[in-house]
Amino acid sequence: MISKNLFSIVCGLLVWILGLSFYLLSFYVTILEDSELQSNVVSALAIIPCACLGTYLFFKKSYMKPAALAITFVLVATILDIIITVPVFVIPNGGSYPEFFGDPMFYILVVEFYFIVLYFGNYLIEISKAKKQLNDDILN
Repeated sequence: MISKNLFSIVCGLLVWILGLSFYLLSFYVTILEDSELQSNVVSALAIIPCACLGTYLFFKKSYMKPAALAITFVLVATILDIIITVPVFVIPNGGSYPEFFGDPMFYILVVEFYFIVLYFGNYLIEISKAKKQLNDDILN
């Protein structure tokens, strides 16, 4: 069986892949004139279901404190941004590491990501406790 730490990294990887996919797809569908603003808006919106999916998949098979899972997801995404997103997608389009990591929107997305995983993880734990309590009440 896969350890909970490795599984949390795998779930974080899945969330990063989905988030990056939405970010990149946003450049191919022009809605706003400012493509960078559009990609930031798409990322801010797409991170919600992506983070919830990753959190749900993790808690379906394993357990970790939601704050620890949120930190793991954020670290995985940041490391993958450092080694893949910036050199493969940002630098070839004229960007740089300082530009990517100096953008306040990056930090807004990190905070949003953390709190979505934290909130949804706590929600899933409460739902699980309520189901267990209901089952205990039915059996007694």
